[in-house]
Amino acid sequence: MTIAVGDKLPDVRLVKAGEAGPEAVQSADYFKGKRVALFSVPGAFTPTCSARHLPGFVDHAGELKAKGIDEIACTAVNDPFVMGAWGKASGSGDVTMLADGNGDFAEALGLTMDGSAFGLGKRGQRFSMVINDGVVEQLHVEAPGEFKVSAADFMLEQL
Repeated sequence: MTIAVGDKLPDVRLVKAGEAGPEAVQSADYFKGKRVALFSVPGAFTPTCSARHLPGFVDHAGELKAKGIDEIACTAVNDPFVMGAWGKASGSGDVTMLADGNGDFAEALGLTMDGSAFGLGKRGQRFSMVINDGVVEQLHVEAPGEFKVSAADFMLEQL
């Protein structure tokens, strides 16, 4: 079953890619007490993710925060070292990189996809959501091959 607006996020382990190295975090703890703009990409360093998705949230970070977002986070089914390197390469100091290495978070959300045709295996779908104190306030899931409703500018319009 896919998560929906009004649902509480499932509590699974993610790994935050930070300056001090990988740090395990429980999703319930990470999203507690704050309003987070979360977006998911099929993979770090992939074309649309690197050229448009992550840069949009980097470029619009100030505007998102001005509209009541406390933190911006990106998740992908990648290991924390790849997520950390991607964050550094993209200049994403305003975006917290959350590695979902085994895809447990994407699976618990009901938002997985099969990227086997591209050699990617099981991945998270492209989506964005606003999470307020662990509860889904907004959810925007892309149709396969699309990049519209999970973009930072679309989220800004919805806030």
